[in-house]
Amino acid sequence: MTQTPLAPRTHDTPPPVRTGGRARVLLRFLAIVSCLPYLSLKIAWIAGSQVGIPDGSPLLDNPTTMAVANGGTVLMDGSVIVLALLLTQAWGLRVRAWLLVLPMWTASGLLLPIMGGFPLQLLVGALDGSGPGADTPSFLEGWVFALVYPGFIVQGLALGALFALYARDRWGHLWQGALRDLPPSPTAPALRVAAVAASLLAVVPATMHLLWASGSTVGLNGSRIAGRTDDFYALQALDALFVAATVAGVLLLAFRRTGGLSLKVPLALAWAGSGAVGCSGGWLSIASLAGVEEMADRATPGMELTYAVQMLVGLLVVTLGAYFFAERAAAAKTAGSRA
Repeated sequence: MTQTPLAPRTHDTPPPVRTGGRARVLLRFLAIVSCLPYLSLKIAWIAGSQVGIPDGSPLLDNPTTMAVANGGTVLMDGSVIVLALLLTQAWGLRVRAWLLVLPMWTASGLLLPIMGGFPLQLLVGALDGSGPGADTPSFLEGWVFALVYPGFIVQGLALGALFALYARDRWGHLWQGALRDLPPSPTAPALRVAAVAASLLAVVPATMHLLWASGSTVGLNGSRIAGRTDDFYALQALDALFVAATVAGVLLLAFRRTGGLSLKVPLALAWAGSGAVGCSGGWLSIASLAGVEEMADRATPGMELTYAVQMLVGLLVVTLGAYFFAERAAAAKTAGSRA
């Protein structure tokens, strides 16, 4: 397998990044193949097929809206293939950082709730005897979720591993060491204020998800109240956990109270938490505004507020992360130019 040639480095060039190797080729293959079930179904639906859609499903009520929605999701899942190629090909090294990181953050945010939620649903179904799919929405046949969700999990694992390898090679020097190793920063006060603001905003979705996980019906619509199962409570608890991870990550980075903690820990918490919180909130908000009611679960104003605040929290935290890494990269470049 090939790998990019090692060239002399200057402070303007990134560290050498491997794009070959058996492990990366295998991960790329898994990421691409795991997209096929979902893409095949979506393309079939765009073409007019009703496979997997039961009679009377609300998906059949507005063919134009659903064709547009299906086309958008085809592009989204197709981007997984592009990312898998980008992370394992030489041309991917020429892509600007933000053009790679932002789609990866979005992909992580959309896939992580499925990667955690689907196994959790299976576990809950096994424990309470209801079996898998007890909380499966009625607008699709149950086998559709059983087919595509494992594919999403494989996508997340393979794409995440590829990105971790790529990011370690290209930017690993930016997150080495412990929190106490971070140098003083002129933007530290602003980071702390923004971190506190994000944490205060996060109280809204955290409270709502915990209320729903504990059995409260505040802010829920009638159909959702009637259709609650153990799956629902477990998934709400998982959503609250993602919010908690976001807050923990950003506050640790901002205040650095646990000095001996590896820098990787708060960065991973902030990345995974903000992605899951922000992207799921944004997805449901867009679905609600677009009138795709079954995707937004016929959201009430209380649910819409929860989703909108989630999106704001996620965007704020990922913006803080961008500033953090930009500052670290600039400091590293300056140190390299002086060496």
